[in-house]
Amino acid sequence: MEVTWTVDCETEDTFLYAAISNISALGIFVRTLTPLAVGARLRLRFAPDGAAAPTTLTGVVQWINTARLGPNPGMGIQFVDLTAEDRERLVEMVRTIAYVRSSGEPTVN
Repeated sequence: MEVTWTVDCETEDTFLYAAISNISALGIFVRTLTPLAVGARLRLRFAPDGAAAPTTLTGVVQWINTARLGPNPGMGIQFVDLTAEDRERLVEMVRTIAYVRSSGEPTVN
């Protein structure tokens, strides 16, 4: 689902403040001009509109688009090490986005 949420991406030696432009129960696409290398493991912290607290998950970069390859630079990140609670929270986020969109309400901040 397309979204516009801010996200903090952190590795052992890098901190990146970026934007999520797509989310599913399996992963996210982070728009950035400086994507991390494929295979990089990172901590992701983001909060959808109206969330009581941010969600913090672990992910691994699966693929990247650089600015020279096209108009949508960034990185595709797969969620890893999800607990059952994490998975439920993600599925609920995606369902909420789909419901709001089908009702005609805006979903971007």
